[in-house]
Amino acid sequence: MPRRTATMLASTLMLIALLCAGVLIPVPYSEMSPGPTVNTLAEHDGEPVLQISGHKTYPADGHLNMTTVRVTSADFRMNLVEAVYGWLAHDSKIVPHDTLYPDGKTEQQSTQENAEEFSQSQESAKVSALRELGVPVKSWVIVSTVVKNSPAEGRLHAGDVIKAVDGTAVKQPTDVAKLVTRRKPGQDVVFTVVPAKEQAAAEKANKAATKTRDVRIRTATSDDSGAKRAIVGISAGTDHTFPFTIDIKLADVGGPSAGLMFALGIYDKLTPGDLTGGKFVAGTGTIDDNGTVGPIGGIEMKTVGARDKGAQYFLTPAENCAAAAKDTPSGLTLVKVKTIKDALGALKDIRGGNTAALPKCTTKG
Repeated sequence: MPRRTATMLASTLMLIALLCAGVLIPVPYSEMSPGPTVNTLAEHDGEPVLQISGHKTYPADGHLNMTTVRVTSADFRMNLVEAVYGWLAHDSKIVPHDTLYPDGKTEQQSTQENAEEFSQSQESAKVSALRELGVPVKSWVIVSTVVKNSPAEGRLHAGDVIKAVDGTAVKQPTDVAKLVTRRKPGQDVVFTVVPAKEQAAAEKANKAATKTRDVRIRTATSDDSGAKRAIVGISAGTDHTFPFTIDIKLADVGGPSAGLMFALGIYDKLTPGDLTGGKFVAGTGTIDDNGTVGPIGGIEMKTVGARDKGAQYFLTPAENCAAAAKDTPSGLTLVKVKTIKDALGALKDIRGGNTAALPKCTTKG
């Protein structure tokens, strides 16, 4: 066999071996890529995304698009070839698997967590939009979850309203942990609660729940590193009663990052005119009950997905601005927002054509 032919054959066999090895060798990485964008003011799968009843609404024909990121599942094991291809592709991002699924989180656990965050983001979107409009919303602190085999199991239940801990009134979910950790592990702590059933009955009758009970719980020791603290094994959250019905109909979406765009969509439908003035606006960001906008993951993927759908402006959480501005898609203006008030102010400038006044993102923030 001629030397040239033998060399080519050896090179071909080596290349095939490397490709096979690349396909067979798993690597601890996952992929993020642009996901669908959905106009909160329009329909999705044949029905309006935002459905409001019991209050006057107005036509809203603009674009206020929420954005999403696709990620490989917790069970997916990427091989070396896929990782290299992802690193070379512009519109996707390869990240360590533990970044998306820390502590060995399973697909089922991730899906459940994302669903809970999505549900909470919807509630906060409603609250922040209504408060911005001056519409009163009743709120109270509740038991969100009870950890299995914890001191609180069987004593407290999801949905119980926490009125006080050790006689001190509870006003925010964070108050609960602060009051419990005043105790040392092994000491008793007393929760004053309205049982979930009593609260539900009161809401149905449109009156305040008055029947409370005291629950005494022996605290346990936290298993986290550092200083040991007292715990009872619950997480606290917030529940609300709204003066009219607001439903958000959007399945197959998880996580808290659509909160800002839901809030703006609700605000738009409850006010005359279009917030966008006919411009295509997309965005992202968590939102809390007070209207504060928080950062999200996968910002680079979301800006790409938004621009691919035709967005001209992208409402960007201030803490994500620097990362987003490093690779802004051509034709997309990144607008920095810290609160729902910022977002509404930016939309006013956009629909009025006063784009020079917009707080734009830069690589410095």
